[in-house]
Amino acid sequence: MTDKKGKSAYAFGNAGFMPQEEMLEIGKKKQKLVIGIPKENTLFESRVGLTPEAVEILVNNGHEIIIEKGAGTAANYTDTNYSECGAQIVENKSEVYQCDIILKIAPPTVEEIELFKISQILISALHFTSQSEEYIRKLMQKKTTAISFEGLKDRDNCYPVVRSMSEIAGTTSILIAAEYLSNIHEGKGVLLGGISGITPTEVIILGAGTAAEYAARAAIGLGAFVKVFDFSVSKLRRLQTNLSDRLFTSVFHPQVIKKHLKSADVVIGSVHLGDKGPQFLITEEMVKEMKKGAVIIDLSIDQGGCIETSECRNHSNPVYTKFDVIHYCVPNIASRVARTASIALSNVFNPLLLNIADAGGVQKHLKNDAGLRHGVYIYNGILTNTRIGNHFGIPSKDIDLFMAAF
Repeated sequence: MTDKKGKSAYAFGNAGFMPQEEMLEIGKKKQKLVIGIPKENTLFESRVGLTPEAVEILVNNGHEIIIEKGAGTAANYTDTNYSECGAQIVENKSEVYQCDIILKIAPPTVEEIELFKISQILISALHFTSQSEEYIRKLMQKKTTAISFEGLKDRDNCYPVVRSMSEIAGTTSILIAAEYLSNIHEGKGVLLGGISGITPTEVIILGAGTAAEYAARAAIGLGAFVKVFDFSVSKLRRLQTNLSDRLFTSVFHPQVIKKHLKSADVVIGSVHLGDKGPQFLITEEMVKEMKKGAVIIDLSIDQGGCIETSECRNHSNPVYTKFDVIHYCVPNIASRVARTASIALSNVFNPLLLNIADAGGVQKHLKNDAGLRHGVYIYNGILTNTRIGNHFGIPSKDIDLFMAAF
């Protein structure tokens, strides 16, 4: 006997053929997410992970958003903005840390991790170089699945959060340089750019990555003469193609850079040297020969800087002068424009959270999304990042092995 589809409706049992139920494929079951957004306690961190508009989309899709009072204030989003879009505003931080998913910008402190419940999902920055072994072990003890958003990849194999923050940092660096060239901030009173009959200002950019590209775009838009240096000819070629402008480009060579620094009005450092190669691209001796009142902005200061005279400062005390050259060396420049940066972050996190829900939860989505897996450094309390493991002497395992288990 067969069913309507021609499949056997019987199976052979101990007493002969027995009728059996036909097995049908079960579709994905959408999961309701409970997302907590705590207020950032890190000094000068002004961004928030979701905008009110993103909260409204998530709430309309059946999810619950719990936000600590004042979490969006620094980005000029009021609690009313969020509550009107369906978020629940709470005063007690511990209530936020009981949500299934915690969405933060800065990594949580060890004290905040103590508020976590077991087996939570944490989405935040990692800032690996500034973390402690205690931080990693506390997350492991809580059996947390921790995802660093700077490690997330999209379908094009790019890092969407890193790219958007780099775009902001590059553009903002030129606006900052313009401020400090003006005499309002005791600069030499020069307009960044150029007008008819006046020689344009010269801007040197070290590096040809995303931040460098957007710094070049902003400087060219203002009429400045831009010179870009990088180790990679292919990156320089890509930059010229993307900008569609005649652009001075050169590979790094100490004597060539030294020559051009003497006439530069602005220098933007936007290259990460890593563990290999020279410690600095611009030496102290080169800075001594720069023009009086020139401006240096070292965007790579969070990685140690690429200019020897760079000293890490903060947003309340960002500038110092050395050898008559103004230095601006502040990490997290994106927090200067917190609302724009928050919207950029929200544009990444909102669809990510919706995809997680549609897949039936984080663990199920991890199985099918290699880009999300790339951001995971702790999975259910087990370290999955080899670099962190080697640094702290903690055993780590490949997350792909866990994905193969289900």
